[in-house]
Amino acid sequence: MAAQWVLVLHCCLTALVIVAFLCGQWPIFEGTFVQKINNFITVGAYDLLLRAALVLCGSKGRDVFLSVEHYCCDRPNPILQLLYLATIGVIYYFALKSSSSYIPGYYVPGVHWYTSIVAGLVGIILFILTSFSDPGTINSENVSRYISAYPYDGIIYFEKQCTTCNIPRPARSKHCSICDRCVARFDHHCGWMNNCIGEKNLRYFLAFLLWHFFLCLYGVVILGAILAGELKERKVFRILTVYYGIENSFSKLTPHIVQWFLNSYNTHVLLILFMAVTSLLLAGFFGYHVYLVITNTTTNETFKWDSYKKWQLSLTQVRAASESLKHSAELVNAGKQMSPDANTHDSKCGLFNCYLSFKGLFTRWRKEKQDFVQNNVYDRGVIHNISEAIYPLSCRKYFSLTKSD
Repeated sequence: MAAQWVLVLHCCLTALVIVAFLCGQWPIFEGTFVQKINNFITVGAYDLLLRAALVLCGSKGRDVFLSVEHYCCDRPNPILQLLYLATIGVIYYFALKSSSSYIPGYYVPGVHWYTSIVAGLVGIILFILTSFSDPGTINSENVSRYISAYPYDGIIYFEKQCTTCNIPRPARSKHCSICDRCVARFDHHCGWMNNCIGEKNLRYFLAFLLWHFFLCLYGVVILGAILAGELKERKVFRILTVYYGIENSFSKLTPHIVQWFLNSYNTHVLLILFMAVTSLLLAGFFGYHVYLVITNTTTNETFKWDSYKKWQLSLTQVRAASESLKHSAELVNAGKQMSPDANTHDSKCGLFNCYLSFKGLFTRWRKEKQDFVQNNVYDRGVIHNISEAIYPLSCRKYFSLTKSD
């Protein structure tokens, strides 16, 4: 039973770290230990490692740490690509090795030997397509076409010059400091692909996420079917109820079955847990990007809209505070002109009026905050937005016919 509790504790800690990393900045977790874990993962761990390198190895150790960090985070490198391939290889090795004697099985036909290999190869092909395809590089030859395809909205995009590429920067584009190029309809730079995700390869990236979600789900189902077949063929339920006298109920049988799985099929159980958690992460990430596609927004633009929204709300708050102070000053000046015998009562009324005035202005600011509408001019309907992601504008015939400066 000790191994069972260790596995449960490991799953709980893994889930906590994942939730803290992905959702730690949500308002619901503000001031909680979940937010503290998020801050440690995103900021604190890096500072701690940097200080440790300085204390243990001096300034030279710190410089080595910073150079490694610069190579891993700020320059193109294949580290995460190799990690992906190694992870796929290890998972397939243990899955096939541990399941070779159970396929074909009671619930698993022999055809799954071949379908599992084909599914893995398709995943690698999508990985290669996403990693090595052009994300939509902008240069002097096509920049005017992209400017025509993506007009400036005058809110988060204005006419600008890319000082690095020395070309105008079209709307929805961004110069990636890691790849050192301007990318059309820039979404984000993906370290796993060692490539930017932009206008031309977003479709491959979405297909990669969706396929790997189904691949993990497929692995969970097949391995679960193998375990279910073993339960059936070995007559575990009959042995537990007839020979050991255990009550035939879910609550009584489950602990014994779980313990039997962990003792006899621990590799299968660990693979199922790993792929189940990974499938949930992939489903969430894919769902987020589907939402972006439906609304014709990019990850980069969500940050731009957040910054714009905060700027607008800060202006509204400043105006509300300014009006409140102005109104309070008018009430104070009016109170000074009152007769002496009414000073005490009317001064209290003046302070109360100041409070009501500030409360009203604050309520109006809260209402303006809630009524903020994101005016996305690139959102032209669900069908058009989806077709733009699947069939990019630069791949269409009229794009090449657009006059180039």
